[in-house]
Amino acid sequence: ISIDPCIKSAPFASIKELSYFKEEDEILFSMHTVFRVSTIKQLDIKNRLYQVELELTSDDDEQLRLLTNRIREEAPGFTGWQRLGHLLLKIGQFNQAEDLYNVLLQQTSVGNEKQHYYSQLGLVHHHQADYKNAIYYYEQGLEIEQQSLPSNHPSLATSYNNIASVYGHMGEYSKALSFHEKALEIREKSLPSNHPDLATSYNNIGSVYSDMGEHLNALSFYEKARKIREKALPPNHPLLATSYNNIASVYDHMGDYSKAVSFYQKALEIREKSLPSNHPDLASSYNNIGSVYNEMGEYSEALSYYAKALEIWQKALPSNHPDLANSYSNFGLVYDSMGEYSKALSFHEKALEIRVKTLPSNHPSIATSYNNVGNVYSDMGEYLKALPSYEKAREIYQKTLPSNHPDLATSYNNIGSVYDKMGEYSKAVLSYEKALEIEQQSLPSNHPSLATSYNNIGSVYNKIGEYSKAVLSYEKALEIQQQSLPSNHPALATSYSNFGLVYDSMGEYSKALSFHEKALEIREKSLSSNHPDLATSYNNIGSVYSDMGEHLNALSFYEKALEIYQKTLPSNHPDLATSYNNIGSVYNSMGVYSKALSFYEKAREIYQKALPSNHPDLATSYSNIGSVYNKMGEYSKALSYYEKAFEIQEKTLPLIHPHLAISYNNIGNVYENMGEYLKALSFHEKALGIQQQSLPSNHPSLASLYSNIGMVYDNMGVYPKALSSHEQALEIYQKTLPSNHPDLATSYNNIGSVYNNMGEYSKALSFYEKAREIREKALPSNHPDLASSYNNIGLVYLRMGQYSKALSSFESVLEMQEKTLSSIHPHLAISYNNIGMVYDNMGEYSRALSFYEKALEIREKTLPSNHPSLATSYNNIASVYFEMKDYPRALSFFEKALEIQQNTLPSNHPSLATSYGNIGCVYCKMEDYSKALSFLENALEIQQNTLPSNHPSLADSYNNIGNVYRNMGENSEALSFCEKALEIKQKTLPSDHPDLAISYNSIAKVYYNIKDYSKALSYYERALDIRQRALPLNHPDIKDDPVNPKTSLKVNDVKTAVDDYWILSGVDDT
Repeated sequence: ISIDPCIKSAPFASIKELSYFKEEDEILFSMHTVFRVSTIKQLDIKNRLYQVELELTSDDDEQLRLLTNRIREEAPGFTGWQRLGHLLLKIGQFNQAEDLYNVLLQQTSVGNEKQHYYSQLGLVHHHQADYKNAIYYYEQGLEIEQQSLPSNHPSLATSYNNIASVYGHMGEYSKALSFHEKALEIREKSLPSNHPDLATSYNNIGSVYSDMGEHLNALSFYEKARKIREKALPPNHPLLATSYNNIASVYDHMGDYSKAVSFYQKALEIREKSLPSNHPDLASSYNNIGSVYNEMGEYSEALSYYAKALEIWQKALPSNHPDLANSYSNFGLVYDSMGEYSKALSFHEKALEIRVKTLPSNHPSIATSYNNVGNVYSDMGEYLKALPSYEKAREIYQKTLPSNHPDLATSYNNIGSVYDKMGEYSKAVLSYEKALEIEQQSLPSNHPSLATSYNNIGSVYNKIGEYSKAVLSYEKALEIQQQSLPSNHPALATSYSNFGLVYDSMGEYSKALSFHEKALEIREKSLSSNHPDLATSYNNIGSVYSDMGEHLNALSFYEKALEIYQKTLPSNHPDLATSYNNIGSVYNSMGVYSKALSFYEKAREIYQKALPSNHPDLATSYSNIGSVYNKMGEYSKALSYYEKAFEIQEKTLPLIHPHLAISYNNIGNVYENMGEYLKALSFHEKALGIQQQSLPSNHPSLASLYSNIGMVYDNMGVYPKALSSHEQALEIYQKTLPSNHPDLATSYNNIGSVYNNMGEYSKALSFYEKAREIREKALPSNHPDLASSYNNIGLVYLRMGQYSKALSSFESVLEMQEKTLSSIHPHLAISYNNIGMVYDNMGEYSRALSFYEKALEIREKTLPSNHPSLATSYNNIASVYFEMKDYPRALSFFEKALEIQQNTLPSNHPSLATSYGNIGCVYCKMEDYSKALSFLENALEIQQNTLPSNHPSLADSYNNIGNVYRNMGENSEALSFCEKALEIKQKTLPSDHPDLAISYNSIAKVYYNIKDYSKALSYYERALDIRQRALPLNHPDIKDDPVNPKTSLKVNDVKTAVDDYWILSGVDDT
């Protein structure tokens, strides 16, 4: 303590000579002695020891005099009972205060005392959120004042302010503004221009403008208040701290967090100097600063300040004081943001418990607690628990607030968000629109809350595929924000992100990227470098690059997001899992399955630790892992993970939730890969049934399901149904998507694929070309889907025998892939295979073998040893050896393929039938007809069990068996099987399909064997006629030959003509 003996001050005395303990060097000060805190130094961090230096103030200290006078003005002439009532209000004992003031009101007949008690009762009911009674008591007090005081008396202004404050809490901002302006008018007439009460009025009006979202008006009035207080009050006066707080709150709402923290710190500095260390207002300051850090995503800082606030409140307030509940709520909000849901729930429940004990049952603060609890349950994916909490909050608001109060809109928004997550989109939109309707009635047309509602509605429209409506809603939101918020406000970034998401869904990737980059630019300017919202932007940009097939760019942005999350979030936060999932998805697309699996597993581990066991995000994790196993050909594992996902979704989501449809779809895809087409069809149809109930009839997800069903029918050889399903998908896409959307290209591809299988190559080519044109316009030049288009076109040219064109297409793809993909990417293996097929068909077997072996080498390095694609490679190599007449080697590779398929596929998978067929054909060439017949019959049996009775693959088997019988000399059996094959083809294929020519050729050979040359000639002619109509003139199956069969017929040399046709057929007799 520093004492200047020269200054005039309260008496003090040194009692060192008189004290029993001489060493203490004691000085006695009068009770009313005042010291100024000079400095505070921390001596010991662990034990929290501080050295405080005090200076004795003089009696004529100007700042002390002003502060003392102001404190006296704030509590003039209270009686003991009145002081008690005031104290009860201060400590939140509202019921006791009400009882006391009612007794005092009954005991007095003095007008000014009655007015005071009415006002205090109004204050009590105001604190209890009993706004109707608060207005009643304030008006009773006002009526007495109006009868006894002049119309411009300052006390009337206080009453107007009180009434205005209630209307403000009721959300009736125009009434609130009107009463505050009445108060201001009186004060401007009756008080000096720098009177503190004028500052109070400016402050009050600023507060209403702040609630109305008119931040610039609010700032203007708060600044007026601050200027007055800076002139009229000492620099460490608490009201000056209030002004700084108010200004800070506006900057907080405007997203200018650095200014907000700066002004909150100024307020804190004043309070630290002027108030005791455990004063509740100090706690409020710590609380305010904590809330800004929470919004900035600096959760550890936020927690630190909240902890300081809580410590003060716990010392200064009763254990059930409402301010303690506020403190617990703040902790809950931070822990919710950090993904520590159990902690969040615990704090929100503590807050709720206090509020239920101390406040009326319908107090809005109780509703706030129910909302907070609902938010946590919603984040935990426990939607059925979230909904009742939100409903409880809404019920309270409906009982206590006007029907158009903004808090009621908040409730509807919360309820809408749960329905949104539950996939009940119509209910979600209904709730969001109720919220919007309330806000349109109660708030200015450019209030940011209206923008939030438009954004919410837009997000639902985006999910249900109504993109034009989504864009319209987002445009309304953005327009409001541009009018009411600074250009770098984080809320604007959210709106730009929303546009990015919808344009991404629409396949307009350049627009999507542009909007996400605008969002990122704002966030980089207004937020700290490690704010989670920056990570969101990086993730969004990564997602667009991923959709564009630019995997390395996608990976780069996803890793930036991960880096932020790792710095700012707990190690088990769900957002970290999201990042791991995103990175896993890129590796999955890149064909690096081991890495994909590793990242997906990391995500799953986090979800299992941080979320309830039935959380939808855990289901997503299982689905992701399942998708990798599906691509790796490990179908049983894939099925297992997809079923785990489905099990969770079935327990937690409504039966018509789109996520259930996705799971059915995934399971269907596995069964399709396993060749269990009827099961696949069943699951795809279940998925379609859900989507038809929950989505609009033209939603792109429905189109996707029609496509999947079409693909199953295509595999089953039911081409009319396949075509019909794909055309339904195309019709939806054409109605809802831009003309160059990649999904349209996918539809054209699918239709092209059916026509290709039907042998209608010109139609197939036309659709494949349409797909290619779209992809060239919409996608980067190195996008995998563009490569897929070139591949499809190449395959048609291959079937048409236009090998140079086929080779050109496949080589274009390979060139594209070699620039962008790793040297062992599975897509490269596909390209090598395709080029190999061309050389195989051209009879350049050594080249074909070289490319097939390159494909095999990649697959052996990157895929499990029993992957079906390895079997494909072995089959291709075997086919070359077959053509080279090296039958033992052909047999060896066909058997390797069969072994893989037997290990990985169901025993009745069509691919097994293909392998049995291949081996049967080899034995036929080796003239081991009994073995040939055995394998071919195995193939036929599988096909009869799994495929429709008129599937083209059955026709192939019948034809092959017929050829074996022909080679065995059993011509009647041969004819029977060949005719069965022809019958199927005539029913299922166009009349000019090249496969019909194969059947006509086979039958012709049987008739040739039994010397019925005229019939043989007739069938050969049919075969040639089809090939000439269906294939290019230079196709290998149509050979130019100087011998004209028609000439031979003129001389009735039927045998010669038949021999000539035999030459023309060019088709192997097996």
